[in-house]
Amino acid sequence: MSVEKRGQSRQQRRPRRSRPNAAATATNRKVNYSQLKNPFPVMDVFSTDEIANMHDSAVRILEELGMKVLLPEARRIYAAAGARVDEDSNMVFIGRDMVEAALLTAPKSIHGRAGARHRDVTLKLGNLVFQAGAGAPNATDLERGRRPGSARDYTEYLKLTHHFDVFQMISPQVEPQDIPTHLRHYFTVEAQMVHSDKFPFVFSRGTPQAMDCFEMIRDFRGVSDEAFQDNPHCYTIINTNSPRTLDIPMAQGLVDFARHGQLSIVTPFTLMGAMAPITVAGSITLSHAEALSAIVLTQLTRSGAPICYGTFTSNVDMKSGAPAFGTPAHFQASLAAGQLARFLGLPWRSAAGSASNLNDVQAANENQFGLWGCFMAGATVVIHSAGWLEGGLTVSYEKLITDVEVLNMVAELCAGKQAGTDEIGFETSLEQVAPGGHFFATPQTMERYKTEFYEPIVHDYSNHGTWRDRGANDASSRATEVWKAILTDSTCPAIDDVKLGTLKDFIAKRTAEGGAPPES
Repeated sequence: MSVEKRGQSRQQRRPRRSRPNAAATATNRKVNYSQLKNPFPVMDVFSTDEIANMHDSAVRILEELGMKVLLPEARRIYAAAGARVDEDSNMVFIGRDMVEAALLTAPKSIHGRAGARHRDVTLKLGNLVFQAGAGAPNATDLERGRRPGSARDYTEYLKLTHHFDVFQMISPQVEPQDIPTHLRHYFTVEAQMVHSDKFPFVFSRGTPQAMDCFEMIRDFRGVSDEAFQDNPHCYTIINTNSPRTLDIPMAQGLVDFARHGQLSIVTPFTLMGAMAPITVAGSITLSHAEALSAIVLTQLTRSGAPICYGTFTSNVDMKSGAPAFGTPAHFQASLAAGQLARFLGLPWRSAAGSASNLNDVQAANENQFGLWGCFMAGATVVIHSAGWLEGGLTVSYEKLITDVEVLNMVAELCAGKQAGTDEIGFETSLEQVAPGGHFFATPQTMERYKTEFYEPIVHDYSNHGTWRDRGANDASSRATEVWKAILTDSTCPAIDDVKLGTLKDFIAKRTAEGGAPPES
């Protein structure tokens, strides 16, 4: 049969194009962003030899220059393991052998237990976990403006971050400044238990607060002491005080969390030209040394204690001294940190962020450039991935929504694509359309038109006339509508009333006893 006749035959047997019945058409696109793998090839900024030299230089910093460790208990732990300690200056000099031993016992994979098994997170190289922007003293949105963070802001931000599966861990959120510091940890833990079943966060603000939080989470989640210590059920973030200082609450947090089997994410916050050398290599070398000192302390406290390597390094604006984010130096620092994390074989934390004062194009550019630095660096945990403004002074409701759009698109890339017979669609699509025709009504299109493509939450793909008729709203205005709708319709995970009652009784009892002031 000739080519022409074969073509005619196909056209003759082409089925009539018609819409399938409702039962045959999917109505909702189902996605799962809870377990992501980083699909991007890692990028190097330094050679293998240069990375090895940076690691050796970091170890030399610990051996020759030392770390100032303000917590007496931490100094005793270092000293008992053989570190040279100068009590007059609080300096601790950590030997190479101690670093190497700690790296042998630090786990390469960490399984965090959330409130529901499908919410569990596994931190290891190659996995990708997002957290919302966090730790800000202020909150802002287009309707209420910029304000000091409150209990209401904390709860609302928590509901928003819980709503999106692309956030697999609860971040430190926003500070509820209307709650006294000696009671604040009760509020934040209760809010996390009630409004989310994701992996929770606990501040390191002294042993009494940590013990309160551990007990609340353990009892509410219904796990034994042994089970609680076998796998981390919460985490904290440890920031060293650069350069080369480990202060009392941070050192105490490393000890307390390691001792009880809970996760510490150690994160030196170094700004090039300010509290770190002006070069990427020098700054990351210092950050690496500080992170190693924290890793050593956790492993000396409890061998095999869960610890996540991390860094948050960017540059300052040399004209004003203000922190800058989403810069080429920030990108390069993330790449270098990723190389060092892979050198150690440890899961690690990086960060995006923005110095912009509002949710504008600067904020979008900075955050996305910072994100891509994390992706290309192979970061395991990306904090400040959405909602972060003013270099961390403010979280924005609108920016949270517009940034989530980007994270969801990245999650789509993580899922990958198939190219089987159904996807190629020779019979259901390709042979259905003659030259010059269209694919709108092919069986493949009709089967998949509601589910094939990512559905935006805030982006508007309409033409100018339609957009104008709908009010000509920009993305930030549309984001306001999105977060308000989420808060209106938000629901809590299923809660055991008995456990909730026990939690509230514990908080009432400890409040009556005076709570637990933060330690410093």
